[in-house]
Amino acid sequence: MEVFEKTIIVGQKDLDELNHVNNVKYVQWVQDIAEAHWLKKASKDILDTYFWVMIAHNLEYKSPSFLDDKIVVKTYVTESEGVTSTRHVEFINTTTDKLVVKSVTKWCLIDAASQKPTRITQALKALFD
Repeated sequence: MEVFEKTIIVGQKDLDELNHVNNVKYVQWVQDIAEAHWLKKASKDILDTYFWVMIAHNLEYKSPSFLDDKIVVKTYVTESEGVTSTRHVEFINTTTDKLVVKSVTKWCLIDAASQKPTRITQALKALFD
């Protein structure tokens, strides 16, 4: 299993009225890292043929993050069967060295031409092994 990661520096626009990262922001960041991982691994032909839609998400909040905190976001895919794939995302605050949020999301592979769910091929599974 390959781990893909990127770093985020918390900005003012990421904060809520309590001056910590807004919960909705984490959902956006889950979407963003999943997309970045997909774009890094998939060829143009694959990108032209398929896309993913999130069909379920679960986020568990462990610790708050604040302005200027440095967050390492790590993601990996653990299961791909039928038309769905399970992705994990972990947010680690390097300022405090704490796990901030962990997420498990389920994604459905969609055929771009038909706009319908399609089975995940071995070649697609291999992208994330």
